[in-house]
Amino acid sequence: MILRVLLPWQDLVDRLQHPGIEPILWHINDDPNDAPPADVLVTERPSKPELCSRVSRIKGLKHVHLLSIGYEWVLEHLPEHVSLTNSTGAVEDATAEHCLALVLASLRQLPQVGQQQRERQWTRTWTGSLHGSKVVLLGAGGVGNEIRGRLLPFKPAELTSFARTERVHEQGYPIYSLDRLRTFLPTADVVIVALPHTKETEQLIDAEFLSTMKDGSVLVNVGRGPIIDTDALLPELQAGRLHAALDVTDPEPLPADHALWSAPNCVITPHMAGDTGQFISMVSEMAVNQVIAFAHGEELANTIIN
Repeated sequence: MILRVLLPWQDLVDRLQHPGIEPILWHINDDPNDAPPADVLVTERPSKPELCSRVSRIKGLKHVHLLSIGYEWVLEHLPEHVSLTNSTGAVEDATAEHCLALVLASLRQLPQVGQQQRERQWTRTWTGSLHGSKVVLLGAGGVGNEIRGRLLPFKPAELTSFARTERVHEQGYPIYSLDRLRTFLPTADVVIVALPHTKETEQLIDAEFLSTMKDGSVLVNVGRGPIIDTDALLPELQAGRLHAALDVTDPEPLPADHALWSAPNCVITPHMAGDTGQFISMVSEMAVNQVIAFAHGEELANTIIN
């Protein structure tokens, strides 16, 4: 029996030229036609929400492997009895690194200094710093843990983690539940979002949340765009009261005429936190191993749905 596998990149097609496997190049974003019948789909997250439903139309599908950690987008489009795995372990480092870059760029006002450079202005600027700051970190999964590890050497005065479930981390520090969050916001200098998008986190950061944040504080989002109420964030930025650094937005992709592009004190990157050469190498190797394991009936890593 031949295992038909849909793959988004030619490199993966080349690497899966194995007996019993028929690799097929098909990209959920770029191919004009729906996918041909296949047993396995290896895919990125679609760039547009309307493309997600293409998964549900693949005839004969048995397994989906995601080239990402986030999987919430595919659940409603996954046919019955189709198993699902993700790429936990491949993207956390890159995302945490990008998060740190966003935090530092915002605190040290690098976009403003870059504009001064373009205008050939030599104006010294006093900025904030991670050293001595109070940081609130929303998310204690793989990405959240990697972010925390990168923040600690910068000597924040406080670094408090929050997640959906309250517990003590294996390293001994407390993780508070999200319902205790707002008591910490009035003194936080930096609030970092590294949460998944769920019904519980949908617009968690609303007008009330934002109004509780202290003047001049920074909101960083490397989780999912819909966690922040964009309509509530905009007036806070336009008033100059808050700063934001966003790798994800709502809507996404952000339309060219959206007011968020020109909002003051706002850094925007196009959902690129995981986009590094190292990530591609790791996620590709993981995808190849997953497909071969599936072909041989072996146990799969990072199983979300059996």
